[in-house]
Amino acid sequence: MKITGLQCAILGNHPVLRISTDEGISGYSQIEASKADYIKSHVLFYESRILGQDPTDVERVMQRIRRLASFKPWGSAVSAIEMALWDIAGKAAGLPVYKLLGGKVRDKVRCYNGNIRFHMDGHEPQHFAESMAKMKDRPEKFSIIKQGIAFHSPMPTQIPDFFYGEINDQPQHPNRGMLTPKGFKHIMTCIEAMLEVCGDDVELALDCGPGFVVPDAIRLAKAVEGTNVAWLEDMLTGDYVPYIWADNYREVTQSTSTRIHTGEQLYLRQNFVELIEGRCLDIVGPDPCDVGGIAELKWIAEYADLHGILMAPHGTLDGLLGLAALVQVGATMPTNYIAFEYPTGNPEWWYDIVEGLPDPIVVDSHIAVLERPGIGVDFRVDQAKKYLSEEDKHFFD
Repeated sequence: MKITGLQCAILGNHPVLRISTDEGISGYSQIEASKADYIKSHVLFYESRILGQDPTDVERVMQRIRRLASFKPWGSAVSAIEMALWDIAGKAAGLPVYKLLGGKVRDKVRCYNGNIRFHMDGHEPQHFAESMAKMKDRPEKFSIIKQGIAFHSPMPTQIPDFFYGEINDQPQHPNRGMLTPKGFKHIMTCIEAMLEVCGDDVELALDCGPGFVVPDAIRLAKAVEGTNVAWLEDMLTGDYVPYIWADNYREVTQSTSTRIHTGEQLYLRQNFVELIEGRCLDIVGPDPCDVGGIAELKWIAEYADLHGILMAPHGTLDGLLGLAALVQVGATMPTNYIAFEYPTGNPEWWYDIVEGLPDPIVVDSHIAVLERPGIGVDFRVDQAKKYLSEEDKHFFD
């Protein structure tokens, strides 16, 4: 089998990748919706480097392109190619991808809610409590719900005198600085309001930054010790920050019993070695759409497990194909696995153009492992074609 083509199209607001072969088998993957405006050229850069290769030799193909990438969006393009290769390999073998990754160790994969959100009329404690009550009442019955607070929320721009620093109203969480007493108190009252709603049924994960300075990060972590806070995420760096302050994370992690989580923005296993070997965090959270794909994600999970570190992958914008890929790799991870962040279909018609997902998808915070060959889902091509732009109309041909 040989690769004959690499394409990238936009379906709704999601970039979708297709690898074609001379045997008529196609592999698909999805890229985070946030990259839709610019990712196509990055994907197509790799076409000449993979044409003519056997797509079922996933690692051989990846060795041709893995080193030619870095922080987003290049790592996103390579990650998408890797997942589409696994989709082809599974379809060619007539097996779900988890079988090719060593087999499953669980029949249901836990996920958490970091994606399904409700409109908030403000950013006061009552608004966070109302939103949390709605999320808790969802039919999926998520056991962990994540909420953005502090620098991963509008607080720096909407709460007067929140921190010492110049306010930056640009997107992608650019603010950073020392919290004022008022800012710290506001964060704590919002957390307390959400914890009261969560009770003992739901753990509260908090997406905090990037933006904290080390003393404030330690102070917040110690303040929520003994509560049902699952973890504090990306306090110092994360998201759109192209580096990790490992020493600073180590200082925070070793100062508290509250679990510290980071890693969603990093590309490749090599960039997790210092974090893991130095015990700079309690929970590692790579995103398969940025880290280099699902085999890369599994390697990191296993290496983390050797060092007593937990795994909770990121995935909020990965779409339904990303959801399927997360289920496949999540089924194979060691016992340090907690849950992955649940991605959804957006727009809603995505659920009409993808087949293979269970109905309902999530039951009691778990998704049954998908048994269909490949990543477990595929396109209803006739339906999906209706949503392609004129520029992308030949994507499925």
